[in-house]
Amino acid sequence: MPPSPTATTASATSHLALLFLLSSSSLFFFYKSIRLRRKPSPATATATATGPARTTIPTLLYASATGTSKTLAARLSARLTADVGVPVNATDATSFDPDDLPSVPLLLLLVPTHDGGAPPPSAAFLARWLEESAADFRAGALLLSGLRFAVFGVGSRAYGETFNAAARSFSRWLRALGAVEVVPLGEGDVDGGDLEAVFEEWSGTVLRVVKGEELNEGVEGESDGLDELELEGEESDVDDEEEAVSGEIDMEDIAGKAPTRMQNGKVEGGLTNGGQNGVKEMVTPIIRTSLEKQGYKILGSHSGVKICRWTKSQLRGRGGCYKHSFYGIESHRCMEATPSLACANKCVFCWRHHTNPVGKSWKWKMDDPLDIVNAAIDQHTKMVKQMKGVPGVKPEKLEEGLSPRHCALSLVGEPIMYPEINALVDELHRRHISTFLVTNAQFPEKIKMLKPITQLYVSVDAATKESLKAVDRPLFSDFWERFLDSLKSLHEKDQRTVYRLTLVKGWNAEEIDAYAKLLNLGQPDFIEIKGVTYCGSSATSKLTMENVPWHSDVKEFSEVLASKSGGVYEVACEHAHSCCVLLAKVDKFKINGKWHTWIDYDRFHELVISGKPFKSQDYMAVTPSWAVYGAEEGGFDPDQSRFKKERRHGTAALKG
Repeated sequence: MPPSPTATTASATSHLALLFLLSSSSLFFFYKSIRLRRKPSPATATATATGPARTTIPTLLYASATGTSKTLAARLSARLTADVGVPVNATDATSFDPDDLPSVPLLLLLVPTHDGGAPPPSAAFLARWLEESAADFRAGALLLSGLRFAVFGVGSRAYGETFNAAARSFSRWLRALGAVEVVPLGEGDVDGGDLEAVFEEWSGTVLRVVKGEELNEGVEGESDGLDELELEGEESDVDDEEEAVSGEIDMEDIAGKAPTRMQNGKVEGGLTNGGQNGVKEMVTPIIRTSLEKQGYKILGSHSGVKICRWTKSQLRGRGGCYKHSFYGIESHRCMEATPSLACANKCVFCWRHHTNPVGKSWKWKMDDPLDIVNAAIDQHTKMVKQMKGVPGVKPEKLEEGLSPRHCALSLVGEPIMYPEINALVDELHRRHISTFLVTNAQFPEKIKMLKPITQLYVSVDAATKESLKAVDRPLFSDFWERFLDSLKSLHEKDQRTVYRLTLVKGWNAEEIDAYAKLLNLGQPDFIEIKGVTYCGSSATSKLTMENVPWHSDVKEFSEVLASKSGGVYEVACEHAHSCCVLLAKVDKFKINGKWHTWIDYDRFHELVISGKPFKSQDYMAVTPSWAVYGAEEGGFDPDQSRFKKERRHGTAALKG
């Protein structure tokens, strides 16, 4: 049945109305872009009254996850004020209204890359505004045609294709809206050691633009020699260890479409940084400053040491850490150190909030293992000496603390990455210092090559491929295969081995069946199960106190996991203060009904000196009753004085 004339008329009317709305909307966006572009900025107004201006007052924005971009923005702000005489404040992107962009003459944007190549949360609104506007046909390429801009990215090349992805996206969106990129995109690598050089090169170019020494009307301009650059592609498959990016682009795409990029201290294709050749140091000035603020003592170019809170506690006779309860470590004589501040993961529960470097292989200057050990002991004993005179510190414990007898190679980073790790361990053993080394299960071949140490840990942060990727955020694309191979490599070791599980509620604590399946791969002597430690809010971590399990949660998980092992493991020890429980192999460490999880350290050193093969049972010792699971002490040494803070009233009291 054909439509009635009335229906046809109504349909035609609705189509006309829709077309009118679309046309009106387009005209509105066109008018808005023209009106906003013509709105005189302070710099433009000055130029109109006094003649052509030599100085442009820019808007300097930053978005920061770990503080690096904020630090760089503050440095650029100071240079603009001192060198150009332009008072420019560095502004957090969260407080900037994107609707003001069309009236900004020059935008300077410093932005890091967050999870999966996304902008950090503080730049999320600005990113969404630009992305949606760039995709909106009504806005077109006129909206920001009066804007000139420069973007500097802070990222890590170790993340491959997402390296500075956020900065590239901002550059692309701005160009799509008609803005002109007057300085090549700067791409700093915080872990490659070239951040400082690239930023200095980029900043120098920005200063010349602000002073009115026009380089071009975009990156394709004719002045300052930039037209002679051989521009390289925006997209490339680059290994994190390579120094250059390959892949050419069509020269016809240069005009406002494909930017040049500053990497490794140069504009790709020509502009060098004056010779950043040779082997780089792992710890850049920014990384050093960040870690030192957290109390780390940086040793040489890639190592670190820090005094542990439990070292301070046992110096005062107020109890030791869980390693004291489980293995007989003397916490006041324990040195926490690492020969490699770099790591191949960026775990959600990282204590350092990802301020340490990352990498998939050793590519930095390497310090001598003897120098590292000497420097570590020197710095550690200096920190112990600083405890002299602190209320409660016992003189005899302080004297003992000046001679460390244990080294926890677990401070930060991935110690097994250090190429001379065996020589370093040998030097520690030569000085009768025991070694506890923790590896993050991404370097199975390194585990196989490792000489005997007192106790070897593998972090088992999740039990499935999906959750391991979410929790550890690894750099390797084959992270799961490396993880499984690391567990298998652990099984080949004759000395004490440990799975270390960090439970994070809502992330991995619900995977108990999957964890049980992993036990047979490595068949470790022990399984440490610990609740995650909340380290405060951070833009690099989404964890809250809701993700921290209670000790009762950890105990329940441990008991269920032990039951699923079919009697191979039983719950042996606990340290309630640390929300930590230890499972141990029954056939090895439970003799005549008594646990033998402690270590005979003197016997261990005798075995090492002998040069003969030995096994974990050869240096075990009886576990004291107070450390055994279920004891009323909860793993607290009764020879120590328990110290509890009465948080309700803000006072503290000793309770024996």
